[in-house]
Amino acid sequence: MTEKESNLAAVQDYYPEDFSWCYGCGRLNVQGHHFRTRWNHNETVTAYEPQPEHIAIPGFVYGGLLASLVDCHSTGSAALALYRQAGHELGDLAPIPRCVTASLKVDYRKPTPLGVLLIAHGQIVETRARKVIVHTEVYAADALCVHAEAILVIAPASMTTRVE
Repeated sequence: MTEKESNLAAVQDYYPEDFSWCYGCGRLNVQGHHFRTRWNHNETVTAYEPQPEHIAIPGFVYGGLLASLVDCHSTGSAALALYRQAGHELGDLAPIPRCVTASLKVDYRKPTPLGVLLIAHGQIVETRARKVIVHTEVYAADALCVHAEAILVIAPASMTTRVE
């Protein structure tokens, strides 16, 4: 992924401020990872370079970080899929749907090296009115390290309605 591609608009750029605090993908969480998910033709893509503190054992990424990457990539992918299904693209004025994870299955295929840009590629497998299934593969260079399946649903009102 080129620097230009990594600066393209991501779905997280359009989340309302009240819902932009996620440790994984929230743009307003100063200490978060700031994962950014966008369309690349008919797949979704998130690029991320793990930092030295994301270590499992010397030279390799902690599996929890990989699960977090897949989780946020999947919720962003689901939001993009539902938005596109409704006839919208990023930049439209319509609000972006917010999704949460109902199920996440992560298969670690091989150890993931530190110091390498990771690319998560998402395929939208199924899109219904309130549910999306996403398959994600995470690559370190050309090596497939993670395969995952996530079932995402529209966030319940209790999560998206502020109580004063």
